[in-house]
Amino acid sequence: MKRLTFLFILACNAALAQTETIRGTITDVESKVPLIGATVILLDSDPIIGASTDIDGKFKLENVAVGRCDIKVSYLGYNPAVLSGLVLTSGKELVLNIELEEQVTQKDEVVVSASREKEKPMNSMSTVSARVFSTEEADRFAGARQDVSRMASNFAGIRSANDAQNDIVIRGNSPLGLLWRLDGVDVPNPNHFGNMGATGGPVSMLNGNVLANSDFMTSAFPSEYGNAVSGVFDLKLRSGNNEKHQFLGQLGFNGVELGAEGPFSKKQGSSYLINYRYSTLGLLGLMGLDFGTGSAIPQYQDLNFKVRFPTKKAGIFEAFGMGGISSINLLASEEKDTANYNLYGRGDSDVRNKNLLGVVGFTHTYILPKNAYTKFTLAASSIVNRNVVDSLDSERSIHDWYRSDFQNHRFQAAFFYKKKFNAKHSLKVGARGSVFYTIMKDSVFNNQWNRYMTLTDFNGVTGLIEPYAQWQWKFDNKWTMNTGVHGQYLTLNNSYSIEPRWGLSWKVTEKHSLSMGYGMHSQMAPMAVYFNVDEDVNGNTTTPNKNLDFVRSQHFVLGYDWSLPNNMRLKAETYYQHIHNAIVDADSSSYSSLNFGGFNADEPERMTNNGTGNNYGLELTFEKFLTKGYYWLLTGSLYDSKYTASDGITRNTAFNGNYVVNALGGYELQLFKNREHKTSNYLLFDLKFTLAGGSRYTPIDEEASALAGEAVYRNDLAFSEQFKPYYRLDVRVGYKRIGRKVTQELAFDIQNVTNKKNPLNKTYNAKENKLVDVNQLGLFPMLLYRINF
Repeated sequence: MKRLTFLFILACNAALAQTETIRGTITDVESKVPLIGATVILLDSDPIIGASTDIDGKFKLENVAVGRCDIKVSYLGYNPAVLSGLVLTSGKELVLNIELEEQVTQKDEVVVSASREKEKPMNSMSTVSARVFSTEEADRFAGARQDVSRMASNFAGIRSANDAQNDIVIRGNSPLGLLWRLDGVDVPNPNHFGNMGATGGPVSMLNGNVLANSDFMTSAFPSEYGNAVSGVFDLKLRSGNNEKHQFLGQLGFNGVELGAEGPFSKKQGSSYLINYRYSTLGLLGLMGLDFGTGSAIPQYQDLNFKVRFPTKKAGIFEAFGMGGISSINLLASEEKDTANYNLYGRGDSDVRNKNLLGVVGFTHTYILPKNAYTKFTLAASSIVNRNVVDSLDSERSIHDWYRSDFQNHRFQAAFFYKKKFNAKHSLKVGARGSVFYTIMKDSVFNNQWNRYMTLTDFNGVTGLIEPYAQWQWKFDNKWTMNTGVHGQYLTLNNSYSIEPRWGLSWKVTEKHSLSMGYGMHSQMAPMAVYFNVDEDVNGNTTTPNKNLDFVRSQHFVLGYDWSLPNNMRLKAETYYQHIHNAIVDADSSSYSSLNFGGFNADEPERMTNNGTGNNYGLELTFEKFLTKGYYWLLTGSLYDSKYTASDGITRNTAFNGNYVVNALGGYELQLFKNREHKTSNYLLFDLKFTLAGGSRYTPIDEEASALAGEAVYRNDLAFSEQFKPYYRLDVRVGYKRIGRKVTQELAFDIQNVTNKKNPLNKTYNAKENKLVDVNQLGLFPMLLYRINF
């Protein structure tokens, strides 16, 4: 009996003493050369748990208690780094790829404090307006829905354009100005139900379970980025575990997910990572369950994968991909409420929408002698949007109205060479070439002609060439200059742009730093604009917008950063942006491409590059990184966004809310404690409050609308009206249980807890002859269950 009791106690202690492994690789940030003999220590461990890197720069910390942990990495001649708030769960090793920055040594050498990895971007040549983020933040922040775009809307200078979609407005710019890059490949709109030429959608295809830490940039970004005027998401897919097979299952509002990762060969270090998701509502619909949505069930599925094959002499080979299919039918003809105006559809039409997106890429990285390496990327991507829209008359009879089939297939090749000459100087030169094969067909039924009238009819090829060079010069341990140039050439109409970039940072003390940056940036028009067809009554067609030039922008930024004790940080930035060559109506009107996505009027047939715009503002960030179980993030932005169209009048842009304030916080409560080890049960609390200026809108002429039977906008007064201030409160409560080999998490996320009716736009209800506010999402609950093993 005593023996059985003893064995039972041992088993209980083993169950409570959940431990896992932290391992990874440490390299030089510029040359990617492994650092041999670097020291890695688990902070606050007793006895101390530590390791040194081997000849390949690899390290391993074993028997680390699961939960939150901090590690410190140091290497002679390099700035030490601290990674805080890391999450270690049972059944899932924590694999880290850490890059250290070499010191510029001087005769009077000073002591260099360890930098916190959350304070600087992963791209070492970014000087201003850049921030690294983790996918855990997209998981943890209330209201983020595991979506990196919605997570980024909490940062200073950013606001959501629409609660129902994840478009983001960066410093007053249209969401169109954002560049999405995934593992070095420029990708089209990575969202389900997302349109070609746009950058957002209701549900992201970028699965947080497969993403690694990535960069988000909002101004004056380095010269390797082009064809964007507002910001860059530079996303990285993580590599699969190359020593251990691991699995994931997840059930939530966004979908049902299954994931797997593991080694192909432990000896060679090759690995795979794959994740598949299917729409939860779509799956329940297949089971015959009806949630009152009728035919409007969002059907979508997506797949993400990455495989990695390192070799000893030939370099590292990687292949990755992302793909998704989505469709939805919004059939007003089946609605009982004929006044059903909402964010997704209208009460006077049947809409059938189908979208496809696919990205596949191949990369080869080769480490050269003398602190240099090259990377070659080859990729292909496709996005397809198909829509059928039928109108309804007053008797609810269905009539043909609109058909479209938009396809954009892009083939990319990119190459760069990066050389670290010494601790002071680094150079990166490269080029990207893209070939676009575009099919664009859409038409609208003309009642007077009694036939479909062609809007767009194009089938052809064009190319975009983007060479660049960038150079980093560290004068000493305090002063760093990043400079470079980016070029763009569009083969369609021979448009070209030469864009200088420059940044300077000064570390005044160990805690205080100043930075400034400048960048010229340009962006091509959406393909649908270039190939818009102008058709006369005789059926003759022209493409009047084919020779449009790039939209061009200049960014000026000044920043201050104060690294506070106790893992806190205060950051301030002020900026000015001037936009010229904006796309406007060839005739006199208030239309401008700077309002794309802002419920502006229909696009004109003929356009020119005679528009301008100006954005300026001040941003503040005060945050405490997650340590000791809690964090907070306070951000505030004051800004002004104006544009001038072809009528010569300066107006507010659609996105000029003037201010936005975000307050976020969270706490992790350990339910039980053990003498030697943290227990495996946690309660998680997260809160978010947003206050922002109301949406801008164009007033409707009610009398003219009544005569026309549809909304007639006062475009001469475009975006002159503003709704009352927007506010929203989100709450997230979760429970996490860490077992010996399995980690489970249950979370309940409630968005807009107060059910505040925030208006987004105004429309006209012809049946009731009145103006109607289109409100954003009300109270919106979401449930999530996840298991790792």
